[in-house]
Amino acid sequence: MDIIIRKMVVVTAAVLVGCFIAGCDDGHRKGRGAKDLIPAVDLGTTIGSLVEMSWPESIRLEGCGLVVGLKGTGSAECPPQIRTYLGQHIQTQFPSRNINIEKFIRGSDTAVVLVEGIMPAIASINENFDVRVSALSGTQTTSLEGGFLLGTELKTAGTFGIITKVVGNAKGPVFLNKVGTSGTNKKTGYVLAGGKVIDEYKVTLALHNPDFRTTNIVRNRINELFGNGTAKVVLPGRLEVKIPAKYKEQKKRFISIIEMTYLTQSMEIISERIKIFIRKLAGLQDADASEIALEAIGNQSLGGLGSLLTAANEEVRLRAARCMLNLGSDVGLATLRQIAIDGGSAYRIAALESITAGARRNDAVRISQRLLRDDDSRMRLAAYEQLRKLEDIFVVQELVGNNFYLEQVAQTQQKAVFVSRSGQPRVVLFGAPIECSEGTFVRSDDGNITINAPSGQGYVSIIRKHPRRPGVVAQLRSSFELSDVIRTLCEKPTEEGKPGRGGLGVSYSDMIALLKLMCEKGAVKAEFWAGALPKIG
Repeated sequence: MDIIIRKMVVVTAAVLVGCFIAGCDDGHRKGRGAKDLIPAVDLGTTIGSLVEMSWPESIRLEGCGLVVGLKGTGSAECPPQIRTYLGQHIQTQFPSRNINIEKFIRGSDTAVVLVEGIMPAIASINENFDVRVSALSGTQTTSLEGGFLLGTELKTAGTFGIITKVVGNAKGPVFLNKVGTSGTNKKTGYVLAGGKVIDEYKVTLALHNPDFRTTNIVRNRINELFGNGTAKVVLPGRLEVKIPAKYKEQKKRFISIIEMTYLTQSMEIISERIKIFIRKLAGLQDADASEIALEAIGNQSLGGLGSLLTAANEEVRLRAARCMLNLGSDVGLATLRQIAIDGGSAYRIAALESITAGARRNDAVRISQRLLRDDDSRMRLAAYEQLRKLEDIFVVQELVGNNFYLEQVAQTQQKAVFVSRSGQPRVVLFGAPIECSEGTFVRSDDGNITINAPSGQGYVSIIRKHPRRPGVVAQLRSSFELSDVIRTLCEKPTEEGKPGRGGLGVSYSDMIALLKLMCEKGAVKAEFWAGALPKIG
């Protein structure tokens, strides 16, 4: 499989250490002379000096797919090569149905699209990512609104039509950005979290001078640090390494730790290494590399790191405390907590994320719960994100319309509505329950949806014109709770003859545009926050 592989530069042990001290891990240099890059003593041999490490970087993927369910806004045009491919691929998705593929593709309710995404670095199987869908240039497709992307194969960008391995797939409802300030481009949309990795990608270590003895030494050293089974020998001189659960969200940090792990372990040399890297960290000289080196050394670094918890520089305190927490020591937790709750600190979110990554769950939960009441909206949102990762009961979650998550966070004083525009589609109600105001009247920009609650009515009327039959109108009632309004809008309509109220089947795109209008017009007394769009292209 042709994928983009990052290859680490191989140098002698001393120069490797110097390179990391110069900040090569993140590509940052301080501009010092070469004589400052190499420690005065030989610190020993690192794993990184013996092996060439490789792993898949973020990879641009693309494919051709078919968006269905359009309202006559699609196009019959399709290049012959793509038409042949889609005909074969679509048939595999509906093996039990007799479909006229040619007629299906040529219909005005379908559109051939280019599907693009970026597979995450060192991706795990079934890991999700966003994809962008765009109507093919030269076709008469006018809108992808309301469409659904059928299952689409994704390959490395530039390889369509070539026999290469499929590395991902994508499918799901098309999201159009209707809450931006520059208007809506209806010919380009996204399938949020609609891409999926279909293989497990491993980190490989290849010794420059392969021999079985050194291979075993490297394997044993890695397993000593991270647990049996982390590294395994696949061939003499070649190892595969899997990412431990602890580093699932910090994969590149894990790789850097392996690179900076020394093979020799005498007390004297360990002490010398600690002195050098503590001094570097205290002076913020290549702080990333120094912090990684101390974490790679292990618990012997705790004493030196503890001495930095009272440093005058806040970044030094943050890095020392984070490193200690990653090494299993709670001594630095109080320092990270103080930084996280300090309204004047520039490192608040970094401290909070470090607590979630390294502290005991209960400690991380308590600090995040406190920060839900912070005056800074960015911290409230960050605290929610951490509690969501921790699956805490403060975040009440439900799936609406099999399309997006509605999440409610009651323990915040300020009321706000957050909508995601990348990753898992979700609406978050901060300060729940949030109520609609009496006297509410909001109509969607296209006039198809009306939310009306005249004073004294006692309920909210929600009216939607049928998307395909203009003369047909559906109307449902909702309570004044915004969560109930959202359910009424977006749950799927009840099939005829079946019990239950159901909903009006409004799309996620239309629903969040309505939420924005409701907040702006005062129908809901809450701030409206929209997350960032996917960074594709």
